[in-house]
Amino acid sequence: MPVPPEATPDQTTSSPVAGAEPQPEAPGRLGGRLEPVPPQQRGLLTEQIARRLEHDIRSGDIAVGAKLPSERELAIQFGASRNVVREVLRRLEAQSLIEVAPGRGSFVSEHSSAQARGYDALYRAERPTARHLIEARIPLEVEIIGLATERATVADIAAMTVANDLLLTAQDVVTQARADLDFHDAIAAASGNPVLRIMLSSISGMMFEMMLRSNSDPSIGEPGVPHHPEILEAVKARDVDLARHRMREHLSLGLRTYGADLDVSLDVMATRHIETLLRSQQGG
Repeated sequence: MPVPPEATPDQTTSSPVAGAEPQPEAPGRLGGRLEPVPPQQRGLLTEQIARRLEHDIRSGDIAVGAKLPSERELAIQFGASRNVVREVLRRLEAQSLIEVAPGRGSFVSEHSSAQARGYDALYRAERPTARHLIEARIPLEVEIIGLATERATVADIAAMTVANDLLLTAQDVVTQARADLDFHDAIAAASGNPVLRIMLSSISGMMFEMMLRSNSDPSIGEPGVPHHPEILEAVKARDVDLARHRMREHLSLGLRTYGADLDVSLDVMATRHIETLLRSQQGG
């Protein structure tokens, strides 16, 4: 999805985010000044703040039409740089959760209400776990990879290769997770069946939460990542049976390696894991 133009900084005073607790001074501060955030932390911090604001918007804690605090106020509240806050606002705008009015600030969009909140309410009520997601992905993606192996064009294979290469070389977990999503989406596109691709896209948010966990845990990531190039090799060889087998093995890995996290709500697991990673990288 294209990234919208950078939002114009809003210098006006507004209320804090609904339900937000005062934030302690971030470990990256020295003498009240924000120190540069390492790339590995930047993505995690952006993800953490975006998840908090997205939750508050979708749940109605921040009302439709409400004005968000200025970039400066959000930066102080979350102990982050203005650049991180701008990335968060661009993400929320791309999701149609906010509208940015140059010179006036950022406002919760009317488009964020009915459908988005209905999905959020269902998601929070059902509390899907990693086990639930794996059980759903196996039949869906094993069928998708079979069709993709038969139908993939040169351009489709190139898209899979680009995503796979980025996944293998990315230095931070958020970039890895997004590349992981892109790899599976490229396979779905190659299936030639838009309904299957839409079905996979509908659970991409849950997949991303699981991938944050998988791509930062050596016990999962190291045995799991080789499955991507192996799946790609099977597609290139047009070996449908092998591709289906390798996809099934790839998706089933979590059932053997997630331990107690297998039956923890995905949003709780992802949020907790992001916080753990940030603390470890900050030396806390």
